[in-house]
Amino acid sequence: MKALCSCMRFVALVLILNLFFQASYQLTELQVCNLCGGIILNSSAVGQFCFFSAGRIDGRCCLRNDTTNDPEHIIGLDLSNCSLTCVQDLQGASTAFMIDLSFNPIVNISDTAFQGFNKLNYMILPQNIDCPGSNTSWEKVEIKKGNRHCEGQRNMCNETGQLSMNCPENSLCAPFGPGFFECSCAENFRGYKCLREGEFPALQVFGPLAASTVVISVLLWATQRRKAKSL
Repeated sequence: MKALCSCMRFVALVLILNLFFQASYQLTELQVCNLCGGIILNSSAVGQFCFFSAGRIDGRCCLRNDTTNDPEHIIGLDLSNCSLTCVQDLQGASTAFMIDLSFNPIVNISDTAFQGFNKLNYMILPQNIDCPGSNTSWEKVEIKKGNRHCEGQRNMCNETGQLSMNCPENSLCAPFGPGFFECSCAENFRGYKCLREGEFPALQVFGPLAASTVVISVLLWATQRRKAKSL
C-alpha cells in the first residue's frame, strides 16, 4: 500500500512539474505576443506570411496552426510601430521564421537578443539599425521604403554538423542564431575543449557517491532509531 502511495505521489509530482513548465512556456509566448497593442494586420508582411503559412494570428504573433506533430510555436512576430527604443529579450519567439521591428525608434539591439534564433530567415528593421550579427550574417540586405530587410540567415560554420575551424579540435560546429555558432564534442570525445576521448565514466564517478549516500543514510537512520528507543 505504501509503495502504491509513493508511486501515485511521484506520478502526481511529474504531472504538476509538466503543467508548470507548459504554463511558463505559454506565459513567455503570451508576453511576447502582447508586447504591443493590437493584432497583426492581414496586409502587413507578417500577416501575408502567416496567411501563406496557414498560421493562426494571436495578438502580434503568428502561430503554427498544425499542432498534431509539433507543439504550437510562434512562426512570425510583428512588433512594427510599437514605440520600441531597444530590443533585449524576445526569446519567447525563438522559433520564428519572420520578425518585423520596423517603424520603431530603436536606438540599440542587444548583441544576444537573437541568440538561438536558428530558424529566423527574414527580418524588417529601421534603416539605421544593422541586421543582427552584422549585415554579413545574412545572404541579402536591402533598404526598402525606409526599412532594412535582412533575408537568408547565413550558416556561421564551415559546414553544419562538420568539423570546423571555428571550434576546438574534435568538436562539431552548429548555427546558433544570426552571427552565432555553438560547438559540441564529436562522438567519443568529452571534457574541456573535447580533449578527453571515450565515454564519460559514470560508474566510477557516481558509484562512490551513491555508496557514500547510502552509508550516510543508514547511519542517520540508525542514530534516529536509537534516539527514538531511548525516549
